[in-house]
Parts: sequence; structure tokens; C-alpha cells
Amino acid sequence: MVRKHRRVKSGIVNRRKVISNTKKFQTVPFFGFVIGSMILGSTGSLVTMPAIPTWYANLIKPSFNPPNWVFGPVWTLLFILMGIASYLVWKSGTGKPGVNRALLAYGLQFALNILWSSAFFGVRSPGLGLFTIIILWIAIAVTIIRFWRVNHLAGLLLAPYIAWVSFASILNTSIYLLNRV
Repeated sequence: MVRKHRRVKSGIVNRRKVISNTKKFQTVPFFGFVIGSMILGSTGSLVTMPAIPTWYANLIKPSFNPPNWVFGPVWTLLFILMGIASYLVWKSGTGKPGVNRALLAYGLQFALNILWSSAFFGVRSPGLGLFTIIILWIAIAVTIIRFWRVNHLAGLLLAPYIAWVSFASILNTSIYLLNRV
């Protein structure tokens, strides 16, 4: 049986599989994705942290609002999982169908994640935060679907993220409703 092959940047592609030089674990890119995710994610804290002891402390919050100390460890874990997931998708090879779109969706949802911090804490607007987090949730769902199509584990690694953002959406909605003027 003769198979037709064509050359692409990442290796040789046939109809059944992609043979790529990115199949093996790569330490530097792995840590680049994880640390990069943590650094990008921490940019939201630049507007969040100053607002917590002042504006946020004075908001009426629902009874299920977690203590402030919970948010840091949760987001740290989520950013690590996001970094690992994005590495797994990238490792699949940018010549593979769907990889570039998956990474683009990832970048968009990450930008929306940072924008939410600016909308809610920076502008001090639970309403604008609510609008932003709804769009963010949709973008995360799209990213999960796109990641899943490329690498199932990468899609699964984002499940805690969408779960937390779902909870944050309920929290944001409650704060908005409790503090309307």
C-alpha cells in the first residue's frame, strides 16, 4: 500500500496522522507556557489588590462569598492548569488542523480574563464585570471545545477553570444585585 505524503513545517503529514518533532516532552516550552500563564494571569491582580481593602470590602456580598485568601491559591492553580493545557495543544504541532484556532481562542479568553479584573475591580463596576464574565465564560467554553478537538487532556484541564468562572459568575451576579443603587 502506497501512502501519499506532503511536507509541512512540523514534519510529514499523511491522511491518518501527523508526524511531528513536537511529540516528546519539551522542558523549556512547558515551563514557558506555565510561567507565562501565571505572569499574564497575575496582571489582573494589579487592579484587583488595591480595590480589595477599600471598595470591595465595603460591598454587600452573598453568604456564599469565599474568604479573600481563597482566591489567590485557586487562581494560581487555575493558571498552572491553563499553562499546561496550552502547552499540550501547542505540542501537538501548529501544522495540525485546529491547533492555531485553539491557541487563538485561548489567547482571546485570557485577554477577557484580564479584562474582567479591570471591569470589576479597576472600574469598580459589578455590572460591567457581569457583562464581561458572561463573554469570558462563552470564550472559555469555546476554548475547551477547541482544545478537546486537539488534545483531550488539554480540554479536561480547563474544566476546573470553567467551573470556577461559573461560580464567579454567580458571585458577580449576586454582588451586582445586592449593590444596585
